[in-house]
Amino acid sequence: MIEVLGNHITTRLGNDLENLDKVLSTFKHITAKRNEQLLNQGDICNYVYFIAKGCLQVYVYDKDFNETTRDIVIEDNWCSELLSFGSGNPATENIRTVEPCELFAIDRQSFQTMMETVPQFDKVYKQILEASYANSVYRINTFVSLSSLERIKWLMEYRPMLMTRVSSKLIASYLGINKDVFSRLKAQL
Repeated sequence: MIEVLGNHITTRLGNDLENLDKVLSTFKHITAKRNEQLLNQGDICNYVYFIAKGCLQVYVYDKDFNETTRDIVIEDNWCSELLSFGSGNPATENIRTVEPCELFAIDRQSFQTMMETVPQFDKVYKQILEASYANSVYRINTFVSLSSLERIKWLMEYRPMLMTRVSSKLIASYLGINKDVFSRLKAQL
């Protein structure tokens, strides 16, 4: 499984592969079951996860304990609560598995060591941050301007695998739509 992470990194670095074995050795392999909680709001986020197989949900609870999904992250992507991970402050988000997962986790200290000693790792980290930021901003800006039906169409065009891979309840939460409204609108398509 570690070769999946190695391939991901080398795809981003091209021929700049010096220290790849050193970087890979800092990751811990984790096998997680479906619905396993990886991070709870209020706890400190100690890991950045690379998803080799499976799917993660990043979500929050409002004051009435309603769940809102910020992101659904699938294979060949990174997932963390970056503000908590970087600062050591309590997390404002939760992370749980949606499916059984094969993950590679790097802890804060190992992460910092890699940033300081392996120039290529810094490049990968910047790519992770840029992708995360771009995805969040794009999704927020897009969803603010779209109707519920347009959000469903957006998902079908840009992330179609989610329509068959995760529950309608989870998709509705991700799109910011009531699950009954989501089911009714989906049936119209």
